Amino acid sequence: MIDLVNVSFDYENGTTALKDVNLKINSGEFAFVVGSSGAGKSSMLKLLLRETIATTGKVIVNGYNLTNLKNKEIPKFRRSIGVVFQDFRLIPSMTVFDNIAFSLRVTDASVRFIRNRVPYVLDLMGLADKARRYPNEISGGEQQRVALARALVNDPTLIIADEPTGNVDPELAYEIVELLKEINSCGPTVLMVTHEHDLVRQFGGRTINIENGTIAFDGYIGGTDES
Repeated sequence: MIDLVNVSFDYENGTTALKDVNLKINSGEFAFVVGSSGAGKSSMLKLLLRETIATTGKVIVNGYNLTNLKNKEIPKFRRSIGVVFQDFRLIPSMTVFDNIAFSLRVTDASVRFIRNRVPYVLDLMGLADKARRYPNEISGGEQQRVALARALVNDPTLIIADEPTGNVDPELAYEIVELLKEINSCGPTVLMVTHEHDLVRQFGGRTINIENGTIAFDGYIGGTDES
């Protein structure tokens, strides 16, 4: 669950990135966030990931009040979130298996759990035969699916996908959104930030449009995909 209450955020140079934003996304929802460059999307993501703190207002994510969250509680909070980045952020010297397992090892998960959980998530993403490959040995679409698998492996209640289709072709972009939809149908809340309006129009659903640091539109649009 995400709840922003009267949230504003100003950078140190005085630039206002967000102005009195109110937004609630319930558990289990799928929502697109759209907006032009500089509209405030990235600033909102930084608040949701507790990379920065709101200047005014309250930010609650997965039951954590991020406005007054103690530093020692941040790692536990972030383990409740899976994040997918545009640039994949895979470790080139690690295999696909180890890239995903790394997210579990930093949480002190047992070897037995890792051996069971990672193959399960790889199979879910259609990557069972890529476990021993390195990132440079698989396609861009497969790398993004590895990034999705890594985001899923801790069984988070919230997935934040930041421009996850930015580095793949249109066909793979469609496939990635379909995968996120499937993940969402299994329970996790999914927030997908994108500049690709065609994808949003194709899939439809809740769409939040940010303009000049404010929410210009928050509603449901019908998709054109009838499959």
